[in-house]
Amino acid sequence: MEEEPLLTGNINRSSGDYGSHKDSFASTGQSDSDTEDDADLYIQQAVVFIEDAIQYRSINHKVDSGSLRLYRWYYSNICQWGLGFTIAVVLALAFIEKPSSLTYTSDLRFKPEPWQPPCGLTESIELVCLCIFILDVTVKGYLIGWEEFRANKWLIGYVIVISASVIDWVLSISMMCNEGLRVRRLIRPFFLLQNSSLMKKTLKSLKKTLPEIASVLLLLALHLCLFTMIGMLMFSKSDDPTKNGEWQTYFKNMPMALSSLLVLLTTANNPDSMIPAYSLNRAYSIFFILFSVFGTYLLMNLMTAIIYNQFRGYFLMSVQTSIIRRRLGIRAAFEVLCCPGRGHTSSQSEGHVERVAVPMFLQVMGRVHMKSYYRAAIVKAAQQFPDGFISGEAFQNLFNELDKDFIKEHPQKPEYSSSVLQQIQRIYSHYYITVLGNVVALANVMCICTVLVLDSEKSASERNYYYMEIINCVFIMYYLIEMLLKILAFGWRGYLSYKSNVFDGVLTVVLLAIQIAILITYRISLSKVDSGSKHLISLWEMVRLVNMLIVFRFLRIIPEIKLMAVVASTLVDLVKNLRAFAGILLVVYYVYAVFGIWLFQGAITAPSNMSVIYNSSIVNLTGAYTMSCGSYEQLEYWPNNFDDFASSLVLLYNIMVVNNWHVFTEAYTRYTTEWSLVYFVAWWLTSSVMWVNLFVALILENFTYKWDRSNTLSVAEVEMIAYQSTVQLMFREHVQEPTEEELLAQLQQHPHLHLTW
Repeated sequence: MEEEPLLTGNINRSSGDYGSHKDSFASTGQSDSDTEDDADLYIQQAVVFIEDAIQYRSINHKVDSGSLRLYRWYYSNICQWGLGFTIAVVLALAFIEKPSSLTYTSDLRFKPEPWQPPCGLTESIELVCLCIFILDVTVKGYLIGWEEFRANKWLIGYVIVISASVIDWVLSISMMCNEGLRVRRLIRPFFLLQNSSLMKKTLKSLKKTLPEIASVLLLLALHLCLFTMIGMLMFSKSDDPTKNGEWQTYFKNMPMALSSLLVLLTTANNPDSMIPAYSLNRAYSIFFILFSVFGTYLLMNLMTAIIYNQFRGYFLMSVQTSIIRRRLGIRAAFEVLCCPGRGHTSSQSEGHVERVAVPMFLQVMGRVHMKSYYRAAIVKAAQQFPDGFISGEAFQNLFNELDKDFIKEHPQKPEYSSSVLQQIQRIYSHYYITVLGNVVALANVMCICTVLVLDSEKSASERNYYYMEIINCVFIMYYLIEMLLKILAFGWRGYLSYKSNVFDGVLTVVLLAIQIAILITYRISLSKVDSGSKHLISLWEMVRLVNMLIVFRFLRIIPEIKLMAVVASTLVDLVKNLRAFAGILLVVYYVYAVFGIWLFQGAITAPSNMSVIYNSSIVNLTGAYTMSCGSYEQLEYWPNNFDDFASSLVLLYNIMVVNNWHVFTEAYTRYTTEWSLVYFVAWWLTSSVMWVNLFVALILENFTYKWDRSNTLSVAEVEMIAYQSTVQLMFREHVQEPTEEELLAQLQQHPHLHLTW
């Protein structure tokens, strides 16, 4: 498709000779219709560039009218949500495909035969998803052009992954879905990675951090090997069988000694691993203490510090790129608006300074898709220019509003003529009413705790619900009255403008509805109520639901305590802004789960006669089974296995937590081979050592950033402010702003925007 020319005039910065609006178009002989088309194109380009800047997107795409319309459609909410839903569906297929996770339990002793989808069901869904991905990469390739497409490694990888998935899909259909391995399962997470620029930046930063991580891992391995050899020398086999406990259990051979100390490094088998030796001589404890101090408390924490420090440095470089993208998009919008005949003056007295007319800027802002309060703030700032024109520097500064915290303004309270209503409004608008509500909520929770303690050993049929229901009715009536009077005091809009009021109101209405249903259904009396199975929901289940909602309602105190409010808002920000980091962890989980199924599916099987296993007189059984203390079988860890995708994810999570993770490694070593330890150690290093520590460090960074900004504010002010704590803003103070020369140099390299100076 032939691109429409962006700028037909030659912008000469040295002379500043642009010509007037009238002269510019007279010289080119353009008709009025052509002029209007060009004007609309300039505005459309400026709108797209500003939207790119807001979202930190690259502006290296086609800028003709048709391409811009397609570009805005592609990045519309409905298209992006649709693409995200498609990615979620294709990833979720692993739960349904063979081996299916559609059973109520994963316990090998009780697990029923899962429902297996017929051949062609999941394949049809996957084919639709692949067609959407093909359309996605086609649109992306068209919008950025062939030259940019060839230079983009992620898009090339996107094409390769789609092609490999299609080939593997065809093989599955040709083999009637009976293939041993579905290779495309392993590469599905790529669809999630390539759809997030922040994930790609994070992954790139992690890749650059790997050499530093490898150096610390080498030091850790040296520490582990050194203490392993010393341990094998210290705890070698003795002629006295009573002194061989440490050797027999932990240092019998090199692999066993290595794995024992590796587990001790995570403190999962401490102090078990040193008890046999420590019981013989207290001096042996020095060996284990030195190992833990140097390994667990020094080297492991040093690794965390190095991982985050190096990652942070590389990630700052990626954030720098995002900041440049925003500044470049804004500058590009300014350039297309101040081009010949568009929104500038050329009187000699004004020195031919490039400027954009405020009315034109307001027209552009009216078409930009952005949050309304940002648009209002930018428009308000633009209207303050006295001469009606915006210079280049001022144009950039206008968009600093995007980085500012938004202060919510609550609606005005209603005005009442009645003195009684005025008094109620004054009382229920006071802060002490909120404090009183919190005290009442605490009293309600304490009552529930008291009843739970008194009835902790009673079954549902033995409980008397009369007093509990009376207590709940009294408190719920108070909540209802409080809600109604607050609505009276603040008005509907004012009441709903507070998130805490919305939280209270919704729970109060739900509690009232359930309480009415209980009274109608069971007609509670002092005598015990028959809560048999004739009702759809038993009385105990309904009372339990009410109590849980009341306890949940007690979270209303969070906004009233500044530290808790900041912590809660930090958690919300983590969900919104650190999704890229959690997304990569999800990708790692997905890949390891698929590998785990390939390697260990069906490796552990429950014995056919469980009574033999439970017979305490039988210590050792033939085969891999064992009932020794602390073993997989003795601890009844049967639900933890790699027999389906869902149970694989849970098992990987249990290993990531590292509590008793040696039980799983020991079991799979017995049931398969000692080389299985490589898989589990690799997962521990990837998830627990590297990613979890990095995620914790980012949580601290986010909290520190939020706390520093709210340190001088009151609780009410913290509640009113909507903090802008994106990942880019978290690191903004450490990032250098690009110069005007750098921006202009990058604009000159734009493959489709032809600006000349």
